[in-house]
Amino acid sequence: MTEMTNETIMRSREEGRTYGYIRVSTKEQNEDRQRIAMRECGIPECNVYSDRQSGKDFDRPGYREVVSKLQKGDTFVIKSLDRLGRNFDEILEQWRLITVEKQVGIIILDIPLFGDLNKDLMGRVVAQLMLTLMSYMAETERTNIRQRQEEGIRAAKQRGVTFGRRPKAVAPEFEEVYVQWREGLCSARAAGRRLGISSHTFMKWANERLVGGNCTG
Repeated sequence: MTEMTNETIMRSREEGRTYGYIRVSTKEQNEDRQRIAMRECGIPECNVYSDRQSGKDFDRPGYREVVSKLQKGDTFVIKSLDRLGRNFDEILEQWRLITVEKQVGIIILDIPLFGDLNKDLMGRVVAQLMLTLMSYMAETERTNIRQRQEEGIRAAKQRGVTFGRRPKAVAPEFEEVYVQWREGLCSARAAGRRLGISSHTFMKWANERLVGGNCTG
């Protein structure tokens, strides 16, 4: 805990209540580290809310409850930025909701500078700009990763590497069923049911049989 963070929290108590939020992703993870951090900030245990769920969405009872209690002038303390969301888009939206709509300061213990920026309106604007820049950088990196993956796939295809599911192996009973289908003794749907495949797959096999004399599946 830095001296600047302590001073920020002490100043926030003079302006409103201070709440803490803890989240761990699975039941196996231990939340003690985050609780100790909240205790060192002097946040009352009754003002610390937690969830033991993934950050997949914001349908989290602890998070919903603490956000509903936040009022203008309060301070919201979290251990790290990812406690607000699973990606930067969600983090930005929650940051806007809390700091702009509710006019509540956010202190991120792992990023003390953000807490100091929340002391006034200009500071919140600067913090928002910093978050936006971080979001842009993260999105750019995700785009670069996708591009590298696509380039790798194209290069692999040029080398003859195939992707996707392997073709379904042609059933040994296909020839017998195929002859019956050709003679009009059963429909493609019935033929597929006998072979345990869809009528589409059966017709694919049948067309390959008609054209090439055998089928590959």
